Parts: sequence; structure tokens; C-alpha cells
Amino acid sequence: MSAPGRIDAADLRARLIAADRGEAEIAPLDVREEGEFGRRHLLRAVNVPLSRFELLIRPLVPRRAAPIVLMDAADGRAERAADLLAAAGYGDVAILAGGIEAWGDAGFELFSGVNVPSKLFGEYIEHRYDTPRLSAEELKAKLDAGEDLVVLDSRPLSEFHAMNIPTGINTPGAELVHRIRRVAPDPKTAVIVNCAGRTRSIIGAQSLINAGLENPVFALTNGTMGWHLAGLALETGQTRRAPEPDAAARAWAQQAARRVAGRFGVRTLDPSEAARLRADPARTTYLLDVRDPAEFEAGRPAGAVSAPGGQLVQATDRYVGVLGARLILTDDDGVRATMTASWLIQMGWPEVYVLDGGPPGAEAGREAGPPSQQIPELCQFAQGFIAPEDVSALDETVPILDLSTSLEHKQGHVPGARFAIRTDLIKELGDLAASRLIVLTARDERLARLAANDLTRAGVHRVRVLRGGFDAWRAEGRAVETGLRDPLSDPKRDVYERPYDLEDGVEEAMQAYLDWEIELIRQIERDGTLTFPEFAPAETA
Repeated sequence: MSAPGRIDAADLRARLIAADRGEAEIAPLDVREEGEFGRRHLLRAVNVPLSRFELLIRPLVPRRAAPIVLMDAADGRAERAADLLAAAGYGDVAILAGGIEAWGDAGFELFSGVNVPSKLFGEYIEHRYDTPRLSAEELKAKLDAGEDLVVLDSRPLSEFHAMNIPTGINTPGAELVHRIRRVAPDPKTAVIVNCAGRTRSIIGAQSLINAGLENPVFALTNGTMGWHLAGLALETGQTRRAPEPDAAARAWAQQAARRVAGRFGVRTLDPSEAARLRADPARTTYLLDVRDPAEFEAGRPAGAVSAPGGQLVQATDRYVGVLGARLILTDDDGVRATMTASWLIQMGWPEVYVLDGGPPGAEAGREAGPPSQQIPELCQFAQGFIAPEDVSALDETVPILDLSTSLEHKQGHVPGARFAIRTDLIKELGDLAASRLIVLTARDERLARLAANDLTRAGVHRVRVLRGGFDAWRAEGRAVETGLRDPLSDPKRDVYERPYDLEDGVEEAMQAYLDWEIELIRQIERDGTLTFPEFAPAETA
């Protein structure tokens, strides 16, 4: 297995700029944990933590010949990731010499936060189009006065369920144009779009404006955070959703999508053309289903990945790891795919298509059910499992290590389990390595199995994986412990905490987050690796 090459910061920057121009592909992968990544990273870097690398890499970088540059804190994790890539058949791998600090030392910009290119794009759109805004206080006054309006929450249902603006209706970003005529059929009804902060509020409101909606449309300034900071109460536990479009709403949405496609140059492909592009060995091509995940599971084109449109725009780097790649979007009638494609084109993705006519018929190949992924690394060693009832019978001297995220661990874990980051196990195990038995658990059983492989490779063989993971434990109604006690690993490293994740200082964190988002529009000018194309205003397009 040959050692990966090295690339310096200046050469990497040149390659990132080439990818931004659509001249080349590159997958810039930062293998540090999300908490470390969120404090300081390259703008275009895609976070693929080494602790979850095998679970994430194939969907993010589906083409084995795609050029990959790995980066870390110059601490050896990039080399470990390179070994995993070589074993998996990836052939074009380099490492950023000196890690991310070398990038900063070269005078280049480093960013904090996560999903930064998408959040930066939201600020750019508000600045570019002067998207109409409404403050929390103004909205509250209108609600109290009984004005004719609807509040549409553009986040996924899980986020909406956690907390929402009173009267809000869950309408995730790509669903807004698709469903708007069912929730606001009267053009006099004002439409206010919100999210947790700013990005999805701005993009959602501007989507409706771009679609030509006659109604007054506003983005709620600073979303639910702004509402909370104004001292106003949020609802919790709600499940209100915008209804499916009827024939009239669907016809309006399709006409609106055609106008948007013409303005932003959204191109379509038939299934045979899409198959040809996906088979091209020289380019990376993603097939992304932008519908609701339940629709995705009911049936989709073979090989498609679930990427709900609003989230795809909000966090493109969660779905696409190769800059300069082709993106093919699919839905059922073209509306959600076209609206999402229009935003990706405005974000600067050089080659974006909509699969014409939605998912192909059964003769072209279809899949249904939850997505599955082959992870050969799971089968490297024979693994021992332990049933939940047998874990319950263990005495307290048997160490139980939870490989879930620290946030998941706080929310619930097997009683007595200690939080641990997989990549820390060998280093931090210490005296536990001499235990007669070690039990590994995680929300995702696969992560515990990978950690068991690591310990086996290091010579620790008395390891058992909780069968079915923590979800199986909880499904059986067994006792659950919450909080964080005696962690094996530093819980500040593994996740980037959002303001709502914090136990103390929530309001200060919210304000700092909102200030950070607003500042991004100035920081991009100093970076130079991401540019947004200009399009004619709607009235002259």
C-alpha cells in the first residue's frame, strides 16, 4: 500500500478555485471530529470524522477515482483515513501538509461553524435580493390582531416538533412551492417563512417570490431564535403539516417551476441520459431524491440518495463530498427538483439537472424501503454480540462504552455506560483493556461493530457488541440513563453544539450565532474559493 502524497496549502487553494469554476473535481475531506471542525476549518472542506469514516465515505464520494485531499490537525488521522481509502479502492488521495494550521499560516481564511457554504449563501441571497423581512415583534402583533397570514416552518418535521412559532405549519423548504396553494389559496394572505435561524427562512421566502407567488411573502428575521430572544413563547410537540397539493395547487406549482427553470437555466435529462452520465467513469455524478423521506422509502430510482430539497440547500456538504461534481435531482413531477436545482445553480454548482418526468418506471429499475449500504469493513473480523437482557445481568465492574455522539449519550444511554469517541478507544482504554469483558454500544450498531474491529486489531479480544444497539435496548422498555458522567473522551470534541443543544447560556449563544451568520457575507470576500454566479432580476429575465 503506497503512502499518499502531500499537497501544500497554495496548491490546494488553486485546486479548490478550479473546482469552483467547474474546471475540475476535488473532494476536500476534513477527518477531525465535528466539534473540532466547527471551531476552525477551510470553507470548502467537507467534514467526514475518522470515527465514522467508513459509514460516510461511500455516499459522499461515490466514485473511487475522484481526487481526494485529506486534512486534520497534523496528528496522524489523515494518514489513518488514507489507509482506509486505499483499502476501499480509492486511488487518488493526498494529504494537506501541515494540516489546517498550515492553511492559516499561509494567510488563507479559516471559518467556524458547520455547513458554512450554505449558510453563507443564505446571507448572500438576502443581500442580493433584499428579501422582505418581518421581525418577531411585528409577527406577534399581526398574530394578536388576527391578520390574514400563515406561518410556514421550512425545517424538517423533527425540528418543528421540538419547537415552533405559534400557529406555524411544517412545510420543509422544497415543499413550499409544491404545497403553497393549499395553505394560502387567497393571494391576500401574507406568508411568513421561518426556520431556526436565518438561512432556510431567507431561501424559503425567496423561493416563493422567485416562483411568482402573488401573496405578500416575508422571511421571519432570525427565525425561532429571534422569537425566543424577543421573549416570546414557542410551541412544542406540534405535528401540523401543510397538506398535499390538490390538482389546482399542483398545476400552479408546475407552471411556477417552469418559469424558475427558464430564469436560472435548469436543465432536464431523460432516464437514459441520466444513466449514461452516471456510468461515466471520468466524472462523479450524484442522483439525489429531494422529496420527503417517506416518499423516498415508498419508491425511488435505483441508486438514488434521499436528500430533501430544503436540507440539500441548507447543508449541501452533508450529501455531496466532491466539489465540481454533477448533480441529478429527482422527485415525482419536477417541482421540488426544479426549485432545489435553481438554488444549487445559484450556489455555483456547475452541472445540475432534473430527471425529466420524475422517477423512471419499474422497467428502468426502482427500489423501495429504507436505504441500505454495503460496508465491507464490518466483516473484517468475527464479532461477538451480547443481548440486552444479558447486559442487564452484568455486574457494575464490566465497562460499557457508548460510541454514540455526546448529545445522543446525554439524551439517553444504557445505565452505567461511558461516552467514548471511537478513535480514542485504543489511546484512552488504559486499565479497561484488562477487563474480563468490554461491552460496546451505540445508537447505530454499525459504529459499535467498527469499534469492536479496532479493539480486535489492537489485541483486545474480550469485546461484545450490544445487539441492535441502544435503539433495541430502549425498544424493549429497559431502564435508560441520561446526562454525562465520567466520559472516556472529551465531549466538546465530537459535536458542534448549536444554541439549542446547550444547557446554560442559551440566549448568549443564540445571539452569537446570529451575529456570526450575518458576518459571513464579509468573510467570503477574504476567502476567494467560493463565488456565486449572477442572474438577471426576475422582471428582466
